[in-house]
Amino acid sequence: MATPRITQIATPHGSLTTPIFMPVGTVGTVKALSSEELEALGAEIILGNTYHLMLRPGHETVRNLGGLHHFMSWNRPLLTDSGGYQVFSLSKIRKMKPDGVEFQSHIDGERHFLTPEKAIAIQQALGSDIMMVLDDCTPYPVSESDARRSMELTIEWAKRSTTAVLRSRSLLFGIIQGSIYKNLRKECTERLLETTGFAGFAIGGLSVGEPKELLYEMAAETADAIPPEYPRYAMGIGLPEDIVELIGAGVDMFDCVVPTRNARNGELFTTFGEMQIRHACYKEDARPIDENCSCPVCQRYSRAYLRHLYLAKEILSARLNTIHNLHYYLTLIRELRTAIQEGRYDEFRESFYRNRSGSRV
Repeated sequence: MATPRITQIATPHGSLTTPIFMPVGTVGTVKALSSEELEALGAEIILGNTYHLMLRPGHETVRNLGGLHHFMSWNRPLLTDSGGYQVFSLSKIRKMKPDGVEFQSHIDGERHFLTPEKAIAIQQALGSDIMMVLDDCTPYPVSESDARRSMELTIEWAKRSTTAVLRSRSLLFGIIQGSIYKNLRKECTERLLETTGFAGFAIGGLSVGEPKELLYEMAAETADAIPPEYPRYAMGIGLPEDIVELIGAGVDMFDCVVPTRNARNGELFTTFGEMQIRHACYKEDARPIDENCSCPVCQRYSRAYLRHLYLAKEILSARLNTIHNLHYYLTLIRELRTAIQEGRYDEFRESFYRNRSGSRV
């Protein structure tokens, strides 16, 4: 059984200590924040996206301007998602084929054809530190036969991806699919392990509508099947409780739009649970978001002010809320690392849930 662990991942732009959370910077920016603000918050790695950057400003443009690191002035590691999930979400305007996927741009309707080889070429043009293979993200619910067909396509594309990597120091991660079927996830893992060229493996096809208990079960089963020498990455899974639970199952890496997207929608994460800052009870509340938080927002601004900014639709609302939420996430990860190092993960987990079930914000 996989257990909580501390690992190291060496990348061209520096070594990473896991467990780690990656803020999502889909189009070369973590929405509302600058690169220097991300550095100040302690972000060690961020995520960019092949699909979006291919469409705008174009990967060749980014390459000509020195790569994504130089383009966005980010000197720490970058992971790039291959675009598989975005293609999955465009189900009404895409067509799956054995060689790749044909889709229409959500920007201007132009047709594109993305192959495993092209996804790798784009990521190399971007200068990614960790590249992901193009995969077929399985929906939920799905029959076992359809899940198998999706898994077979993912495995074939993963093999093609390994041969497409040219003269690169970047790491390549395979993606394990299989939906909610343990036998398929085990088989997918075993067959990907037979292919050389992977530096780590991602757990894909979860957090797409399945019950939470099933998400945890499948993620834990898949993590357990990945040999300990490989990083284990839970793609797109990232509520605070998800991170706490899956770190306990031996997962190393997480990304999620939740802290930034929810910040823009007025939801703030605190030691005691989530807070909807728009609620009237905060109209004259002079307290910080979270009195246990050391972020620059909590050190300076009141709940009442943040509510005012949100209701007034001020740009500053998105910025301050995002700073707070990412600080919460990155602090949670650092505290979990310390707890694992000190052999008290179980104690930390119990305290995490006790605080959230106690006094409310």
